[in-house]
Amino acid sequence: MIKSTNFLKNFLTLTTFATLLFSCSTESSQFVGLVRDQPLDVSKVYLPEETNASPAEPFNTVAANGELLILFFGYTNCPDLCPTTLADIRAAFARIGDDAKRVSVAFVTVDPERDTAQLLTNYVGSFVDRFHVLRTTDFNELQVAKDAFLASSTIQKTSDGKVEVSHTATAYVVDDSGLVVDELPFGVGADGFENDLKILLREIN
Repeated sequence: MIKSTNFLKNFLTLTTFATLLFSCSTESSQFVGLVRDQPLDVSKVYLPEETNASPAEPFNTVAANGELLILFFGYTNCPDLCPTTLADIRAAFARIGDDAKRVSVAFVTVDPERDTAQLLTNYVGSFVDRFHVLRTTDFNELQVAKDAFLASSTIQKTSDGKVEVSHTATAYVVDDSGLVVDELPFGVGADGFENDLKILLREIN
């Protein structure tokens, strides 16, 4: 779990690693992210999906058939981790081209009291076209989802009323069977997303 304003050291380390990896090959077969021998199974995770036009409906955190789903825990007031990650995903999609149409993004807010459906939709929609905004005010339901992804988050209010949020800064790539096939930590950049998504999309083909 990373506090949004304390990430520079991890970012530089991961960026250096990613740069070394990409210098070896432009058509890499090696993942930048974490690929577990026993992938996390999130096929039974459901969270309410909210849009501006309709009430929330249960969304199963599984990719559509033959596609991939990138799921990320965050919040719209995040000063650095969330916008940087979403910008990296957007850049990777641009490089992948038409294949990006087989990848969607699910953004799970860890700050539902401040993140309304409209805020979430406008925020994520400013980065990507194919997305789902997931929001629950039931913190037990949110905890079940976080536990399935081995993610965490905290919200604290200071004495002067300031809200401080910390959250896991990992992007989880889920396949159409509900398995987390790749875990991309903050700092891999657009290069990291591009590299791993290309490998996974080739495997689907």
